[in-house]
Amino acid sequence: MSAEPLQILIDGEYYAEADAKISVFDHGLLYGDGVFEGIRFYHDRVFRLEEHIDRLFDSAKAIHLAIPATPAEVCQMVVDTIAKNDLHDGYVRLIVTRGTGALGLSPYQCEKGSIICIASTITLYPKEYYDDGLILATCATRRPTHDTLSPSVKSLNYLSNVMAKVEALAAGAQEGVMLNTEGYVAECTGDNIFIVKNGIIYTPTVASGSLNGITRKAVMELIEEANLPLKEIQMARYELYTADEMFLTGTAAEVVPVREYDKRVIGDGKPGPVTQQMLAAFRNLVETTGTPIY
Repeated sequence: MSAEPLQILIDGEYYAEADAKISVFDHGLLYGDGVFEGIRFYHDRVFRLEEHIDRLFDSAKAIHLAIPATPAEVCQMVVDTIAKNDLHDGYVRLIVTRGTGALGLSPYQCEKGSIICIASTITLYPKEYYDDGLILATCATRRPTHDTLSPSVKSLNYLSNVMAKVEALAAGAQEGVMLNTEGYVAECTGDNIFIVKNGIIYTPTVASGSLNGITRKAVMELIEEANLPLKEIQMARYELYTADEMFLTGTAAEVVPVREYDKRVIGDGKPGPVTQQMLAAFRNLVETTGTPIY
């Protein structure tokens, strides 16, 4: 990484980190009115870039937000911002806000959306969590329902996830399990959930309130390639309590094992063979595929 201050892309112009600012009248700030993607890059390659950008445009369309660029142009913005900062391994936060407008909820007061691209480094969990596993706890805060805002939309209004994270940390856990309004497992505050029971891998359905994660999809493909049985189900906490193995997937987290949930030890309390197989397969995948940066 360059010793120079990070260069942040805002609406086509690069600004030093200290000078990268948006208007206090931006609806992304005022109302959480916007969408985002978190994207990883490894060894000079961006992992699943096109899939992330497709999801960004889908999220924007769902909230009636016009992105002032084409998908190909946004892909190029991501690659160029990484290169501008001379980075080789790290994380991109790509944000599209409704843009600057008058005070008031109407999105039609905003003339044009705003695109922000930040490229930096990230370490979500220390190495020992990948070696030993995470501790999880159930959160009281529920996932939004499909009749409010679809859980498939990666909205800038992430307050429910933030509050769930607060609850998990207060319970002495590293991550929190969020349920839907019916009490079924949706996902964690920032990751998807997989369990293994009697040799079969299970994950909650997207209809349960989980995000259709890019890493989730990649791991499901790896499971299929390994000829392992996989089922998407409506999952209760009972299935998590009695699982032989559990692991989480996410862009920042990658694949991380779980050793304890709500004071119940998962399996023998150590990362199981399927979890270790998926972690190794995923690391190989990200190191050998992706969109070239340089």
